[in-house]
Amino acid sequence: MVTRVQTIHFDASTQLMEFVEKKVAKLEKLCEGATSLEVAMKLIKPETAMNKEVSLRLSSGSGDLFASKVSDTFEDALLGCIDALKGQIEKNREKMR
Repeated sequence: MVTRVQTIHFDASTQLMEFVEKKVAKLEKLCEGATSLEVAMKLIKPETAMNKEVSLRLSSGSGDLFASKVSDTFEDALLGCIDALKGQIEKNREKMR
């Protein structure tokens, strides 16, 4: 699976990028047919709370799955997106049966 991480309006630290890669690797194990994953991290307005948005787009043979979350930290938003995608993957598995 090809993973592409895009940061918008900020430069990500290596620690944040390592966290993203570590957490996203778990999605690869859940969805066997996944071909690509796009991670977009966006800083909305630097001076406000809840200003970090993360969106994930998982492409597979059965279609695309998308999740987007806004939080105080990129880590929390990423974990929320991963949880949402896990639920979507489970729903797709149930439909395929």
